[in-house]
Amino acid sequence: VRNFCFIAHVDHGKSSLASRVLELLGNFSLTQESFGNVATPENSNVPNNEHSKEDMQTSSDKNSKEDYLKLDTLTVEQQRGITVKASAASMLYKPRDPTICSPDNPTKHLLFNMVDTPGHVDFGFEVSRSLQAVQGALLLFDASQGIQAQSLSVYQKAKEIQHGRIALMPVLTKIDLPHARPLEVALAISDVFGFDPDAVIHTSARSRIGIEEILEAVAMNVPPPTAVEDASNSNIVPFHAQVVDSWFEPLRGVVCLVKVLAGTIREGNRMAVLNASFFDNNNNSTNNKDHFSVQEIGMVFPHRIRTHELTSGRMGYAVVGLRDPRQARPGSILVAHADLNFITQQIAMDPENNNTYVDKHNSSWLTALKRIATQNSSSNNEKSVLFASVHPMEAYEFDELVAAVDRLALNDTGLEVHRTSGASNSAGENGGPFLGPGLRIGFQGLLHVEVFRQRLLDEFGMEAIVTPPKVPYTIQYLPSKSSRRSQDDPMEEVIEDLANWPQSGERFDVLEPIVAIRVIAPVEYAGSVMELIKRKRGYDMETQPIDDANWMFTAHMPWGEVVTDFHDSLKNCTAGYASFDTTEAGVKKGKLAKVSIMLNGDVVEPLTFVSHVDAAQAEARVVCKKLKETLPREQFVIRIQAKAEGKIVASESIKAYRKDVLTTGGSKAVGGGDITRKKKLLEKQKRGKKRLQSQSGGAGGGKVRLSQAAFNSVIARSN
Repeated sequence: VRNFCFIAHVDHGKSSLASRVLELLGNFSLTQESFGNVATPENSNVPNNEHSKEDMQTSSDKNSKEDYLKLDTLTVEQQRGITVKASAASMLYKPRDPTICSPDNPTKHLLFNMVDTPGHVDFGFEVSRSLQAVQGALLLFDASQGIQAQSLSVYQKAKEIQHGRIALMPVLTKIDLPHARPLEVALAISDVFGFDPDAVIHTSARSRIGIEEILEAVAMNVPPPTAVEDASNSNIVPFHAQVVDSWFEPLRGVVCLVKVLAGTIREGNRMAVLNASFFDNNNNSTNNKDHFSVQEIGMVFPHRIRTHELTSGRMGYAVVGLRDPRQARPGSILVAHADLNFITQQIAMDPENNNTYVDKHNSSWLTALKRIATQNSSSNNEKSVLFASVHPMEAYEFDELVAAVDRLALNDTGLEVHRTSGASNSAGENGGPFLGPGLRIGFQGLLHVEVFRQRLLDEFGMEAIVTPPKVPYTIQYLPSKSSRRSQDDPMEEVIEDLANWPQSGERFDVLEPIVAIRVIAPVEYAGSVMELIKRKRGYDMETQPIDDANWMFTAHMPWGEVVTDFHDSLKNCTAGYASFDTTEAGVKKGKLAKVSIMLNGDVVEPLTFVSHVDAAQAEARVVCKKLKETLPREQFVIRIQAKAEGKIVASESIKAYRKDVLTTGGSKAVGGGDITRKKKLLEKQKRGKKRLQSQSGGAGGGKVRLSQAAFNSVIARSN
């Protein structure tokens, strides 16, 4: 067995290369009968790798494009051309050197479990979770773009996870492009990462170059999982499997992607779900609702093939019949229900009953089980860097929104969902008279917010309004005689919702989150990049050449400046060639002000944002102007105002629709020219408009309609 994954910067060819690997091994045409033939010693010579290669070379371009889409199954992935969800597939490969296989393996085939990971920084939690389930990783580099920001980031993750045990293999992609620089990029990889330039594998998914070399490298360099070897030599190791991924299907309920670590799972077996808290002596019990019978089992190639059982080392899907998505989250451990008492006794007898990492020489199944549960529990608790409230288009759809978000959060562990109560009228964050009830959700970045909203629409038919994301701020209160706070209130608190911003009259300091940003861009755009970093309040800037064509820029910058429109501005000033990634770098005191947006005198909290005091007025004017362009015209005047530090800093207005009350049809004038009659009609119209405006924002007919475009105007608010 070999478990490996593809990691790289976004758009460096991970999904294309993974599809070519599956195509070479005949996975796209694999059926249940053909897979069963390969698994028997009598048919150990099929499928033939050479035969698969001939089929791959004669396939049409149309079929090749369709193959690429088989790994990117989500609608948002196919529309945007990016990978947002890690996808797995199993395959059988016969290596050139049969001695690589175990002597106990009569078929001389290796079982490869492959994972294709996202490349965007917002989905780094998917990369981390995938790296914890494999023993090897192929680090891809575009032969024309070279080393990018996420290339460094995923390399560091692979070194940190599992304490550097993951075998890394460098791969160059797209070497057949006219502007490819394979030799220069290979030398740069050697200088930055320390790989041997001769060990870099040269590939091209379009021309089908180097695909079999990748498979040979995996077979030679990636070690088999230790837990599988231990389990095969012990009769007392109970069955246990790791939930790698899980998703919800309306007709079948919760479906899990599991990796069997020891034993065998069969259809009809009674299973239990364990998490990290189970391995605590004080809390090693499970709820009856966490027990279930396995309804269907099979493997993923990437299409499903029902196999009725999964043995040790295999990865496949299991339809478990659960209806609550929260019962089988990724990272959980599956064990046989009959073994629960035995496992509980072993935990009670274990003198080292803790959740710390154990040295590799201690390979007992219980220690490995603890380590897996603890590692995945920490990875599933990704710290959110952005917070936004999500509201349904209509208030009565709130319960449907809660159900859809719960199901979506099952396999999107980067989401952090908060709601204050279970009642449909009060649960979650209150959006006021403009939006109604909603949920407060933490995200990993702006792209994560956009993908979340699109997945809600594509997978659940739920159209929702997502307010502008906000970063958390730390408020440090200072002693003040005019303070309205009680003595028992904490002197420091973290504000995720700007509705909790300190009231006027309070003395306080604001600590804003800081990130260390790393930008890689062509050297001819160095001046534009440095100017942009400076304009975004960046400091401690340093430059370092990577090769003759690219430079790396490092600096510290407020996270609030990055999440507004730094990505778009960076792409604009570098003609789309630059890339960047960020890491947390603590907090720093800043001169910040809360800018409140008001519609007809009522504060709209979801449109509120925080800005530096020197840029507050300029950004407020941009937001007011954009709101004037996006808000629909009403029967009453809409006054758009921005308030900062107790004073109005920007204002716009949208004129009301107005009917010509002085004409009664055609061109006939009212009153035959009598000015008194005309004034009465105009005054009556004026009173009606004033009455509508007084109801603006309330439950009456003067409610201002807010669209998603109105909230997007707050995100990009630079001049």
